[in-house]
Amino acid sequence: MVKIIMGLKGSGKTKRLIHDINTAVKNETGSMVCIEKGTKLRYDIDMHVRLIDYQEYKAEGTLAFLKGFVSGLHAGNFDISHIFIDSFYKQVDGAGMAEVEDFALWCDKFGKANDLDFTLVVSDDPANATDAIRQYLQ
Repeated sequence: MVKIIMGLKGSGKTKRLIHDINTAVKNETGSMVCIEKGTKLRYDIDMHVRLIDYQEYKAEGTLAFLKGFVSGLHAGNFDISHIFIDSFYKQVDGAGMAEVEDFALWCDKFGKANDLDFTLVVSDDPANATDAIRQYLQ
């Protein structure tokens, strides 16, 4: 399953993400991972969630790198059941709706093959979402 939380700045995306993470910890089995740029969520999410500061890994900021990073996380821990990705545009340099769509479709395929759920946070107007992205909007 892929879920996209999309909205403009100040629309409550981070609050929804925090709620979704903490709910998932209570209701899902397996390990949870949250990838963000920085550490702003450190004190808001359950301590059992592996919080990863994307910047610590000298990320290239490309879509291919993010896909490889997620694949590597899974390869290192098959118990991961849910990956949360905050601030997609901050992690993929120059990203737009085409990159969101590409990544969401990749996550859907990768998630189905590996029994893995994804939640992405995208700072953009939901009216700009493509038809492919709309199927994942929550």
